[in-house]
Amino acid sequence: MTEPLVTGSELPRLHELGRDLVLTTRRQRIVALCRPYAGLACFAAAAYFGLWWLLPPIVFFIFVSIVTVTHDVVHGSLGLGRRASDWALLALGAVVLESGHAYRLTHHQHHRVFPGPDDPEGDPARLTLASAILYGPLFLPRLWWWSFRRSRGRPAQRIWLVAEAGIAVGFLSAAVALRDVTPAPLVYAGLVIVGSWTYPLLTVHLPHRHYGDTPLTQTHTLRGRIVPALFLELTYHLEHHLYPRVPSHNLPELAARLDPILKEAGVEPVRVP
Repeated sequence: MTEPLVTGSELPRLHELGRDLVLTTRRQRIVALCRPYAGLACFAAAAYFGLWWLLPPIVFFIFVSIVTVTHDVVHGSLGLGRRASDWALLALGAVVLESGHAYRLTHHQHHRVFPGPDDPEGDPARLTLASAILYGPLFLPRLWWWSFRRSRGRPAQRIWLVAEAGIAVGFLSAAVALRDVTPAPLVYAGLVIVGSWTYPLLTVHLPHRHYGDTPLTQTHTLRGRIVPALFLELTYHLEHHLYPRVPSHNLPELAARLDPILKEAGVEPVRVP
C-alpha cells in the first residue's frame, strides 16, 4: 500500500462530514439487537425439522449479526447506557459462547495502539497467512486472559468476564449431557467454536494485511454490493478505524462521503462483487 497524499490528521472531522452519521433510530437499535436471536430461532426450527444442511449458513448469519451489533455496542454507537451496554455484551456474547467484555477491552486497546505493541486483537495482522489460520483456536482464549489480567483491581469487570466464561462452559456441558436427547446444542456449539477460529484471519489479518504507518494505510476497505451487504457493512474497515463512532448501518453513507477524499489521497478500495 502506497503512502497517501494526505494524512489522517488532514481528514475532515466527523461533524464536518455530517452529524447524521452517528444517529441510530429506535427501530435500527431493535433490529440490530434482535437479529441474532432471530437467527437462533431459525437454527432451532431447522434442527427440529431435521434440515441439518441449513445449520451452517444460519450460524454464519448469527455470527455476522453478533459481530456487527457487538461492535456497535462496544463503541457506544447504538445509544445504550452503561448498564444496558454491560448486559447487552453479556447476552450477545453468550449467543456465540464468547466474552463481550473481553472484546470491549481488547478492541478499545486495538484502536488505541495499532500498529503498536500490546495489542492482542491486532497481533494476527503481523502473522503470515498460514500462521493467522493456525492461530484461530488460541485467539479468543488469549483475548479473555489478557482482559482478565488487565482487570486487576476492577472486581466488577472480572465478574463479567468470569460470568461470560461460565456461560460458555455451562452451555458446552449441557450440550454434551443432552447429546442423546438431541444433538442440536452440541452441533451448534461445534459450529460456533470452529467459526470463531476464523476471527484472526477474517477480521484482523486480511483487513490489516500489509498495513502502513498512517491512519489511511493501516487497514483496507471493500467496495461492492453483495459482499458488504452479506457481511452487514463490516467490510468498511478503513472507514470504521477513521471514524469509530459511526454505527455499522451508517458506514455505507460514510464511505460515499469519504470516497472523493480517499481518491485524492490515493487510497484504492478493494473491489468485490
